[in-house]
Amino acid sequence: MAERPDTLEHAPLGRDSAYPEQYDAGLLYPIPRAANRAPLGIEEGKLPFVGEDEWHAFEVSWLNGRGKPIVAVARFRLPADSPNLIESKSWKLYLNSLNQTRFASQEEVQSTLISDLAAAAGASVGVELLAVDDSELAPQRLPGECLDNLDIEISGYTPSAEHLVASEEVVEETLYSHLLKSNCPVTGQPDWGSVMIRYKGPKIDREGLLHYLIGYRQHQDFHEHCVEHIFTDLMEKIKPDELLVLARYVRRGGLDISPWRATPGLTPPSPLRLARQ
Repeated sequence: MAERPDTLEHAPLGRDSAYPEQYDAGLLYPIPRAANRAPLGIEEGKLPFVGEDEWHAFEVSWLNGRGKPIVAVARFRLPADSPNLIESKSWKLYLNSLNQTRFASQEEVQSTLISDLAAAAGASVGVELLAVDDSELAPQRLPGECLDNLDIEISGYTPSAEHLVASEEVVEETLYSHLLKSNCPVTGQPDWGSVMIRYKGPKIDREGLLHYLIGYRQHQDFHEHCVEHIFTDLMEKIKPDELLVLARYVRRGGLDISPWRATPGLTPPSPLRLARQ
């Protein structure tokens, strides 16, 4: 596979920086998706999937008109066909720039978030502000069968699609693993997650699939691109009629990211948050 381009060469990220003291939409750092998709054979404007990047932000606060702090949990939905993703540390810094900013209402906060995030992403972004004890935030379990108890020997920790093989039997099933781990391309820190695969097509060898997923353990990439990598490898090697790949990454810096990619017509179980998130 071709080497990924350096889309972070001029990014003001991964460095020591003070948290902003005033609202600043310019803190958001967009990264074009196209450059990182090209090595996967994905052409701009010809996506082989639909999907979203679902974010939860747990450190959202602002001041009301009288200076009283308000706190909330924000849920963002960034469409997979947006030209840009938004780097997570810049997103965190941006959200923290709201902390000492006065807003007349929650609706004003929401409209500000919608406008700023859409400008960075290059597409409409869904924004919900939830109470910190909202029942939608309660942890749930992934549906399907877990692969993690398979007793397999691992020989490598970089993703290799050669482990993906299937039989002639056609099935419709949902499989998942909590052993997903990749590394942040900005800081090198570990990103822990769970991944769910729902498909209809030739039956995937489960040991090979688990070996493949564990192969991301030393892989350095954004959450969104890891999911797209898994999706494109499965489509190429298994050729399912239907496929959905969803990852639920563990919260870091007050943010969790849960990208999903699917063949048209499939949607993930949502809202769905795991105990580790």
